[in-house]
Amino acid sequence: MATQDPLTTPFDITFVGHACIDELYPFQGARTTGPGSAVFYGSAVTAQLGFKTAIVTRMNPADQDLAARLRQKGVSLFITPVPQTTRSKVEHPSEKADERRLTILCDAGFFQEADVPRGLATERLHLAGIHNHEFTLDFIRALHARGYSLSLDMQAFVRVIGADRRIAFRDDPAKKEVAPLLDVVKLDVVEADILTGTRDCARAAQTFAAWGTREVLITEQAGATLAAGGRVFREPFTNKSLVGRNGRGDTTISAYLCRRKTHSPEDSLRFAAALVSIKMENPGPFSATLEDVERRMSAQNR
Repeated sequence: MATQDPLTTPFDITFVGHACIDELYPFQGARTTGPGSAVFYGSAVTAQLGFKTAIVTRMNPADQDLAARLRQKGVSLFITPVPQTTRSKVEHPSEKADERRLTILCDAGFFQEADVPRGLATERLHLAGIHNHEFTLDFIRALHARGYSLSLDMQAFVRVIGADRRIAFRDDPAKKEVAPLLDVVKLDVVEADILTGTRDCARAAQTFAAWGTREVLITEQAGATLAAGGRVFREPFTNKSLVGRNGRGDTTISAYLCRRKTHSPEDSLRFAAALVSIKMENPGPFSATLEDVERRMSAQNR
């Protein structure tokens, strides 16, 4: 049975995914341990910008510190209790931001439809997984059948947990079945290459869009690319350091989804690129203001 905060409605965005405790090993830096995962970094953006936010997750309720961090800034939390919370090891062996070694030390298991509370009203349901032990195709179909507007981070399909618990990146034959169920999808350049056969982000985004997803967002070290409405847009990142690299993609897609509520795809991409550039200059989740992001957007236009 899920442990629920009050089911106040409606939410602007609800994140579904494993909460995680990360061990981070930055290139030439000191090891740190703390909360991680796409739901952590993503919800930090939406809550910081004032959007009504919820998280649906599976974790050990004994990890109260993690739960408290997830609830910061008024985020509502719906927990399915399980024996172990997901824990990961993230190693950056070089200065290349897109080169990482990932190990899932233990995980909280696959989501079931019952984990998403009946009566949950949300404008957007974002499937923010971090590996392939979270979402099945049947689970996504069930949520689509319930009428939710779905977005998905494809790392939840491409990141495959091996027998040694290390993550291997592999193509997934379900990709063309998943794509039409989604309004928005997020990939990074490595995942895009595996799924579409090219590291050219514009071509990869157009390929995925042709499978049936309306808007396709791809991140790489230099910036972000978006396919939407038959057009392709690109925006550079303007960060001057990478101390906050972890959570780059999670932050980008969350910022995009926030802005997209009231703005065009092109403007939303510009907003997301500016916001994540600020985030990457500071450790931890996004904690700046809307005014900071708007100033960065103005500077990018000069």
